[in-house]
Amino acid sequence: MDSISRTIQAHEGVAEDLKSLGIDTVFGLMSDDTAVFCIALDGLGIAFHGARHENQAIAMADGYAFATGKLGVAIIGRGPATANGLHAATFASRTGSKLLIIYGEQAQPTGAPNPIGPDYKGFNAVGVLQSAGLRTFVATSGGAARSALADAIAYAETGNTAAFLLPTNVQHQQIETDGSSISIATPPRKPVAPRPQSITAAAELLRGASKPIIVAGRGAHLAGAKEAIEALAERTGALLITTAKGKDMFRGNPYNLGILGSFSHSMARRMVDQADCAIVFGAGLNFLTMSFGQSLPPVPLIHVDASRANIGRYTSADVAIVGDAKLAAEGILAALPPGSNAEKPFRSEATKQALAAYDIGKDFQPANTPRTVDMRSVGATLNTLMPEQKNVVYDAGNFLGVLPYISVPGPGHFKMTSEFASIGLGIGAAMGVAKGRPDIPTFLIIGDGGFLMTLGELETVVREDIPLVIIVMNDCAYGAELHFLRMRSLPEQKSVFPDVDFAPVAAAFGFEARTIRTLQDLQDAAPLLRNPEGPVLLDVKLNADVAAPFMSEFYAFETGQH
Repeated sequence: MDSISRTIQAHEGVAEDLKSLGIDTVFGLMSDDTAVFCIALDGLGIAFHGARHENQAIAMADGYAFATGKLGVAIIGRGPATANGLHAATFASRTGSKLLIIYGEQAQPTGAPNPIGPDYKGFNAVGVLQSAGLRTFVATSGGAARSALADAIAYAETGNTAAFLLPTNVQHQQIETDGSSISIATPPRKPVAPRPQSITAAAELLRGASKPIIVAGRGAHLAGAKEAIEALAERTGALLITTAKGKDMFRGNPYNLGILGSFSHSMARRMVDQADCAIVFGAGLNFLTMSFGQSLPPVPLIHVDASRANIGRYTSADVAIVGDAKLAAEGILAALPPGSNAEKPFRSEATKQALAAYDIGKDFQPANTPRTVDMRSVGATLNTLMPEQKNVVYDAGNFLGVLPYISVPGPGHFKMTSEFASIGLGIGAAMGVAKGRPDIPTFLIIGDGGFLMTLGELETVVREDIPLVIIVMNDCAYGAELHFLRMRSLPEQKSVFPDVDFAPVAAAFGFEARTIRTLQDLQDAAPLLRNPEGPVLLDVKLNADVAAPFMSEFYAFETGQH
């Protein structure tokens, strides 16, 4: 049947293209320059979930992309809206999620005089976004809008954030369409096969090692390398450990050491110190993974990554393997026939029993008080009360010291929002994750500082019917800054705040809310955690004297004490 040509406005064509590509969910904050476009999306049956701040709208789309693997789409306005969302846009550009941010934009110049005076929303969005590291695509005319959208989506589909700017006058230009969909040029990404020479070099190093360790990052998880890495560990007698973003990839393996670096427990640190070789799959080895250069002993390091630029970027590598983590692990395994590593002291029965008996909850002396709790005790207790199947999203701050104590099913159920070393994006990311995976509970762990920045999103959670449990780690301070000042013997008063009781505030929005001052209070809230029905908030009053381990590492590095 012949297609029927129609005359529509450019914004309608963009909306129809998104629909034809299977986009059924978008996030945003409507502005006068995107309102008509948003209504067009709604008319096509594309669900629009509105946040109360542009940063959270973008973070929601990023969280949704993380949870589903689909393209996340955020829509915000121009000028002040673009400036408001710059924090989250910069963060999102560093997460590796597939994200399209559609911005309203000032009218394309026509050459005619401006009869109405200054544009108070005037803002060099292209210049600012590009300076922040975002690739920008501008619809310069109605006829070019759909092709610019296709280019933006093709770029986003490679695991990047694309900024698509839709000027106000372009949106309403008339275009001809025959009903055909835009074509997205996204060639399939094949896993990079490692070179045989590098596999041979790595195998030789491992053959001579008696106590190797294998470190896996999120890249190894995304490559589906878990089984291959475990098989390699079994053959070489290696112990297994992950980066923070690879958390719980080897959960249940009897030779799993947990997390390497700033989030390590004492058993992991002791065992890693004994290693005589390390092989790293899909991890950047940043300062938290490396504890500012202290987490790994000075032993031969084999670094595997699909991107050559990531190898040796922060930590020198003795052998570089450029390639897919799964293919590399399989290749090294094939190069090491059974019996290659005859002695496997890390695989002794004594080591296995010691790891099985180790309890991270007893790794510290609790510092609970009559009215506050130690965040480590909170984490260990939460781990016994939360359901096995869950998503956990973290904002950023000193309270991240709780991270090692709470287990997740694997790296795909665990999200940090620290890519911009900032606070306040956790609630948006958690809402997006919860929308993407409504079948299992999503828990947000956030500090009182980041929570107060984003308090208005409590209304979003209720209005959009988002199944979210918020755990506020409330130390009545900017905790990281408090310990930063305290370690330097500087006045800390400006980092400390009154004890705000968030539970009645959340209850007013429709949350089931509790104030937690003791571990017994937390136990009493168990039904809300095990089987949450509707939005839940726990205001957990922390002992602010407890510093996360990475705070002392920061201090030692800055003062030259490493």
